[in-house]
Amino acid sequence: MKRGIEPAFIAWRFHLLLIFVLLIVAGLFLRVIDLTFFKRHFLRQQGNERVVRNLTLPAFRGMIKDRHGYPLAVSTSIYSVWVNPKEFVINAENLNRLSQKIGLKAKTIQTQIEKYQKKGRVFVYLKRDLIPDVAEKIKALKLPGVYLQQGFKRYYPEGEVAAHVIGFTNVDDQGQEGLELLYDQWLSGSPGKKRVIKDRLGRVIGELQTLQEQKPGHDLTLSIDHHIQYLAYRELMAGIRKNSADSGSAIVLDAKTGEVLAMVNQPSFNPNQSEGLNRDAMRNRAVTDVFEPGSVIKAFSVSAALESGLYQPQTVINTYPGWLRVGHNIVRDEHSKGPMTVAEILQISSNVGVTKMVLSLPPNDLWRFYSRMGFGEITGIGFPGERAGVLVNHPGPFAMATLGYGYGLSVTALQLIDAYNVLANDGEKKPLSLLKLDHAPAGTQVMKPEIAQKMLTLLESVVTAKKGTGVLAQVPGYRIAGKTGTAKKIGQNGYEKRYISSFVGIAPASDPRLVVIVVVNNLRGKTYYAGDVAAPIFKSITEGALRILNVKPDNVGSL
Repeated sequence: MKRGIEPAFIAWRFHLLLIFVLLIVAGLFLRVIDLTFFKRHFLRQQGNERVVRNLTLPAFRGMIKDRHGYPLAVSTSIYSVWVNPKEFVINAENLNRLSQKIGLKAKTIQTQIEKYQKKGRVFVYLKRDLIPDVAEKIKALKLPGVYLQQGFKRYYPEGEVAAHVIGFTNVDDQGQEGLELLYDQWLSGSPGKKRVIKDRLGRVIGELQTLQEQKPGHDLTLSIDHHIQYLAYRELMAGIRKNSADSGSAIVLDAKTGEVLAMVNQPSFNPNQSEGLNRDAMRNRAVTDVFEPGSVIKAFSVSAALESGLYQPQTVINTYPGWLRVGHNIVRDEHSKGPMTVAEILQISSNVGVTKMVLSLPPNDLWRFYSRMGFGEITGIGFPGERAGVLVNHPGPFAMATLGYGYGLSVTALQLIDAYNVLANDGEKKPLSLLKLDHAPAGTQVMKPEIAQKMLTLLESVVTAKKGTGVLAQVPGYRIAGKTGTAKKIGQNGYEKRYISSFVGIAPASDPRLVVIVVVNNLRGKTYYAGDVAAPIFKSITEGALRILNVKPDNVGSL
């Protein structure tokens, strides 16, 4: 009986096993079909996500050059070294070898890696801004988990000399201050993108396709002349130190085109050292700091008086007894000079004389005239952080009097030189530029040409007259027209015995090529008068700049 059913039982088990195997094979077959045809896209996507990466290629930032093509800001290749804590083997040999190349203590490297290792991180910067030579040495170590990342860093050949104009970029090569910020989009260009294959260690082992081509940034050519920029920086710094002043600014302007040839400030900073920068020293005072100009504004008070037709350069005004009551206030001169011509009033900078002139004008005439010169408005040069100053139309005789000799309004050094450039261009107001121009731009006539010409002659007498306040601004071989300004600074308790001294001059007076301004703030030396402080700095800058530009002398007899 048992022998009869045994073969059948064996056959049944065989068929059951066969069916089971066939089902498995069929399942595997169906699974292969499913993975091959129905889930092919999904699997490929998953695979790509593990090995295919989009690699960003940083764009080369455009150069900033001076008007002659001299580099003021360039981008150089730099490298950052980073570590994958999961791959790096922490031992004395690896730490010491890496330490010697990147200049970090082995203990510091170990602490940093372990810190991120505990957090499960796979990326940690060890050091940035490494030069290519150092990067090659690190690469030669072939340490597992240590990688290099290429980038670009900005370098400024002129350092602190041009820092306030150029500005600087951050660690990601993005403009932060100055023209680097203003023209960031123009300079930056567009980064490229490339699809690559990486191995499990993050190394690129193949390139698939270029998704976006790199587009380098555009170069920027400035109006700055680096020779004149250095000259102005050197002479301003020497003047600030000599007079124990807190700060100062100087601007050199091409009178014919409105191009800024130099713009410097003290104190300055080194844009190549981005760490620990003094924010106060980073300020471009020539365009951001406002101050009451004092007597340097009298050139425009007198211009307004001449334009009224009530006065001529030889008109006599009695300034005796050296003071004048205006309402409940008194306007004073340092010394009583009695009757003086308009020319003499400007030469010795008489407050009483100027006050008598401006108070004889129709109401608001002086304010309107100042407005035409650009006071109370930004110049339009476009520099980040430029201030407009303050020009308020205050009613009342005393407010008008103080406006006439430089109080009750605030200006920047850039505004002042912009206004004086009107006098240098026969009353035409030209737009200012920090970029090199191919030709002189058209301006706007804001003053009658004959008034501007008369003012140039009057301002020249300020420098040439024996008792003129600007005699120390004389440049041998050239006729100079200019004006001094010495103003008290206002504090918590009103005007204090702290001064700001300025001088604005035009050279040569016969055919203006340069307008130069010097502002010296909070002097602590033996003297604070602009004629003794700002005028000599003006002379040094202007004399050198005229020589650099090879401007022909117009006063050979003074040599």
